[in-house]
Amino acid sequence: MPTRPSRRTFIKLTAAATSLTASDLARAIPASGSIALIIDEGPLLATEPVKWALAEFRRACAGKDLTLSSSLGKLAIVIAPLSSPLATDFKRLTAITQPETTALLPGSYRDVPAILVTGIDARGLVYGLLELADRVELSDDPLAALHLPAPIVETTPNSVRSVARAFLSEIEDKSWFYDHDFWTRYLDKLACARFNRFNFALGFGYDFPRGVTGDYFHFPYPYLVELPAYPRVAIEPPLSPGERQRNLETLQFIAAETVRRGLEFQLGIWTHAYQWTDSPHADHRIAGLTSETHAAYCRDALSALLKACPQITGLTLRIHGESGIPEGSYPFWQTLFEAIAAADRTIEIDMHAKGLNQTMIDMAHKTGMPVKAGAKFWAEHQGLGYHQADIRATEYPREGVSGTFAVSSGARNFTRYGYGDFYGHSDNITLLYRVWPGTQRHLLWADPALAAGYGRAAHFSGAAGMELCEPLTFKGREGSGRAGGRNAYVDATLAATYPDTAKYATTYRVWGRALYNPECAPDVHQRWFYHEFGPSGPELQSALAHSSRILPLITTAWLPSASNHSFWPELYLPISILPPTGEPLYTDSPAPHNVSAISPLDPQLFSTIEQHATDLLAATANARYSPSEVIAWLEALVETSTRALNRARALNNRHATLAAFGQAEEDILILNGLGLYYANLFRAALCYSIHSRTGDPQAAEASLSAYRIARDAWSAMAQRASRIYASDISYGEPRIRRGHWRDRLPVIEQDLAVLEQNFAAKPAQTGSASAALAHLARTPGRPTPAVVHMPPTSFHPGVDLAVSVSVPVAVTSAVLWYRHVNHGERWLSIPMQRAGNSCSAAIAGSYTGSPYPLQYYFELRTLDAATLHPAFNATLSNQPYFALMPATS
Repeated sequence: MPTRPSRRTFIKLTAAATSLTASDLARAIPASGSIALIIDEGPLLATEPVKWALAEFRRACAGKDLTLSSSLGKLAIVIAPLSSPLATDFKRLTAITQPETTALLPGSYRDVPAILVTGIDARGLVYGLLELADRVELSDDPLAALHLPAPIVETTPNSVRSVARAFLSEIEDKSWFYDHDFWTRYLDKLACARFNRFNFALGFGYDFPRGVTGDYFHFPYPYLVELPAYPRVAIEPPLSPGERQRNLETLQFIAAETVRRGLEFQLGIWTHAYQWTDSPHADHRIAGLTSETHAAYCRDALSALLKACPQITGLTLRIHGESGIPEGSYPFWQTLFEAIAAADRTIEIDMHAKGLNQTMIDMAHKTGMPVKAGAKFWAEHQGLGYHQADIRATEYPREGVSGTFAVSSGARNFTRYGYGDFYGHSDNITLLYRVWPGTQRHLLWADPALAAGYGRAAHFSGAAGMELCEPLTFKGREGSGRAGGRNAYVDATLAATYPDTAKYATTYRVWGRALYNPECAPDVHQRWFYHEFGPSGPELQSALAHSSRILPLITTAWLPSASNHSFWPELYLPISILPPTGEPLYTDSPAPHNVSAISPLDPQLFSTIEQHATDLLAATANARYSPSEVIAWLEALVETSTRALNRARALNNRHATLAAFGQAEEDILILNGLGLYYANLFRAALCYSIHSRTGDPQAAEASLSAYRIARDAWSAMAQRASRIYASDISYGEPRIRRGHWRDRLPVIEQDLAVLEQNFAAKPAQTGSASAALAHLARTPGRPTPAVVHMPPTSFHPGVDLAVSVSVPVAVTSAVLWYRHVNHGERWLSIPMQRAGNSCSAAIAGSYTGSPYPLQYYFELRTLDAATLHPAFNATLSNQPYFALMPATS
């Protein structure tokens, strides 16, 4: 299928016309025959990444029977920097100044139609070559795919675009760890998606060294290096002969292959504990270390590792209590950092932001190396395409906390699940966002719209970028690994098709290209789906995109736990509609810990179910996004996805019967079943809360009806999933982190029965629910006034910041909400003054006079409704507030 590149404005097109028009070039492209490949002989083309990308382009052409030669024919591909004499035939070229720029410029070379692949660095050339290879490989008409209707120049706002892969289970992970062919395919995939960093994470298997079983690589150093100065340090039982050396050589291979493709290689060391407590069934133990030798051994082992693996250019370190080092143990880190300071090259220090304080920041800076704070994006989950406007109350700073977590659970508690106050440290630390695998780790995910939102959020207020914990992260964690494949398919056909992370090829592609360019052209993904699934591809892509938005929406609006090890919305262990008795399942949820009480992950912009019930009964207009709106969004996503999937199935072609289609189809069906379940769970809880305030039997009937629909949706989904996935999908040892969807059905049935008994008691009716229930029966809507606001480009600290917004007559009042970009603070508000169609307010200079950026939004009210500006877009992927940086002069 000929590719039709998008003309959307987010592709940066060079302004000038070339010596041939696009139509001239299209007519001149040969229908068959050879293509001339003209390569600059300068040092940039001699780098390993460019040579690798050239080989990929040649491989793609060979696969489509296209012959490449150095002789001029009817089309030439010229690969050269702009400074090369080879580029002089391309007229009126626009200067390229930004690193990693992808530039494909149609024109002519020696009077022959040509495409110039150019840039100022190796990555730019690599991306240009891989773009051409991708077009050739995925097209039914590869020569037509090389037709560019206009020059393409793409730049990236994110300097770090990283994927983290963790070794967690000796049973499940050794097979891919030692497999060189796997690494070749896997790293090819990352490079083609335009990721520029790979993080290999070790010591990620436990939060605490307690109850340890599967511990291979958990304290990683003795599995990789042997130090003569520490002859007593040993692993018990011992590794097999040559195993340590094989581990190191494998790590060296991975690092070298990463760098060969133009990616940085980052090593994650998440644990420095060497002793396990309450762990009688541990697979291994570390012998020969004491508290006196521990820090020095870690320093010397890290130094040996950095020497043995020179491709390591960064270290990711967990530095709070879960690292195995009690918080406040600064001498340990000072000793460890000596190995980094002594390295013969630049080593970036990426410290996990949870509990990170100025003492640790200063200590890292003394090494002379660049320092980043690795902050969690949407806690340990996956939310919508923006930074949560506020954190939950349970994450506010605390006083009087002591012990192992004295810092991260005390005064620095607010750094656990977001950017904390690190934007106030902008002079000496850079933020990097890490997307944790709490929301969706097992089912297929690919939503270009939401990924674009993440791409924009990655450089929010000057951040460096984003790292993704890839699909299947934490599979087999805590000794829960099981033989038989990490995908956990019981269906043998599906298990044999694209095993392990190969299943998620579109996930990597969508994430990587969106992080590189948040305004990535739609045809990048359309051509992949068409190549994989033929005529079914576009509809399958639509179905998957809409299903992929379901769980991030739930996480944003309703979060029983910020911990990814507790709340797993893919395989949710339910809580009750009624307030539970005894210890709550999710301990960081608000009392009374039932469905209605659960806080949104963004409580500033979303309302709880309990609050919404109160608003409905009081006929109060609340500008926050309500559970009624969330329910409507969920049902619309499910309906849209279902229709698209049905159309994909209906298309009569061989692709719709392939196992790869089945892998996507089954995961879409599970996600859609989850969407229907959660929508009706929220509706049931909302009606329960209305009943608890009124005693109206109409509300009880509505609650039970919704809960039965939720139960039926879960049951149907789980029954089908039982034919697809194994009975134990294990991401940890406790029940909450493993099992199957059908395991949860008895819990739902039991809670429904308890709710039926509760309503059967028929408490006295104290009010009417009719109006509230009538509201729920309607499709929720909020006013969409024609608002005009031009945000300032910046602000001057210490000077009043005037803000105004133009509103129509229907808007009766406006409120300005504002805050420093600091999760340690709460939002403030000012009533705006109206003059004609303009509402205005000022943020006082006493507030702007800080090192922090500012963020703000508007609450607008009509006679009977309220809304927020900026509002969410149709894909829920935009930033629903404005953010300003301080002026630089």
